[in-house]
Amino acid sequence: MIKRVILGAVVILVVAAFIIVWNPSISRIDPPAAGAFKQADIDHGKVLAGLGNCGTCHTANDQKPFAGGVSFPTPFGTLYSANITPDPDTGIGHWSEEAFVRALREGVDREGEHLFPAFPYTHFTKVTDEDLHDLYAYLMTRDPVSQEKPANQLEFPFSLRPLQAGWKLLFFDDQRFEPNADKSDAWNRGAYIAEGLGHCTACHSPRNDFGAEQAGAAYDGALVDGWYAPALNASHSTPVAWTEEELYQYLRNGGSALHGVAAGSMAEVVHQGLAKAPDSDIHALATYFHDLSGADGTDAAEARKTAATAIRDAKAAGQRQMGHGEEIYAAACASCHANDPDSPNLLRPELSLNSAVTAPDPTNLLRVTLEGIDSPSGLDGVVMPAFHDALSDEDLVALADFLRKKVDRPAWKNLQARIGELRQP
Repeated sequence: MIKRVILGAVVILVVAAFIIVWNPSISRIDPPAAGAFKQADIDHGKVLAGLGNCGTCHTANDQKPFAGGVSFPTPFGTLYSANITPDPDTGIGHWSEEAFVRALREGVDREGEHLFPAFPYTHFTKVTDEDLHDLYAYLMTRDPVSQEKPANQLEFPFSLRPLQAGWKLLFFDDQRFEPNADKSDAWNRGAYIAEGLGHCTACHSPRNDFGAEQAGAAYDGALVDGWYAPALNASHSTPVAWTEEELYQYLRNGGSALHGVAAGSMAEVVHQGLAKAPDSDIHALATYFHDLSGADGTDAAEARKTAATAIRDAKAAGQRQMGHGEEIYAAACASCHANDPDSPNLLRPELSLNSAVTAPDPTNLLRVTLEGIDSPSGLDGVVMPAFHDALSDEDLVALADFLRKKVDRPAWKNLQARIGELRQP
């Protein structure tokens, strides 16, 4: 009798596990014919693809847009983005809209395989039916590109896709976006973009040991894709509160006189993704993040007054820190980055106001110093030279320590080791 009960329980568990793991395939379709979609839907889909930064994540070769192949190193191995052109053999040409929506909302592909959460379906699940239709219309009208996706290089057992069913049970909330009735229309639009297609917390939030965003730590800042995405909530490290106008200028053009210039992954978001969005959406994002930062009520005059004080304090602190770091700063940095406290220069960012210096992680400062910033990544026509060969590891450590002392922040630990990692090809 006991053996039968145990056997019955095992059978029930196996059946339950199969039901949780298994997903049916969705029938193939012929690639949609030209003219299958309204032009207005395609045009709106282009904007949505920009908001989702789809092109950056799915384009390894600029001559083959959306054909995939971009590598994403993770603690579990390396993943590669899929070909999302309408190529019938290597892309999504045989995917119906139903299959496309299931992938974005449930993390399951046309054949029923679970997708890894490096593809941010955990955010795309919040997107409306109408927006997903328009995004589908846009992608299915791109030029088909025949390009196989490289095989993922994941460690066992993380390579087993059925395990993703368990991950979803633990960490996946498939709810649609719900507006906050206590907030403005602009705030809700910004929240919808940021939490949905924009998937902003995917970069700006720390993750747990299972690769899920840490509960209760949204926008606390995190190291991702080799760059540090700073905190965007009230825990941010910058000495000057963001105003809505500064946020708008940063997201629209890639720079803020009181906060610095977008670099690395964020430069791609601004110049390749958000560039396609209308001003109304950029203003909505600014409204949302201004509130999120805890700076609600801060105006331009107050922000500039705070910035002037911070710059003067940093200059005074720097004059008390004479040494090798100050020498490096004077020789390599001051000619561009020394600002008038009362009129910080957008084109020559003031380092004492910059999160690259004030953040708890040194990666952004070190990478920008080593690699520089080219014109497509920074502000139009403005570049910063690379100091990879001009400055030694000891120079960089001294410079970083000097800059941290100027802004009254504790010295970063293990700088030498981090510099060594970033110097690797």
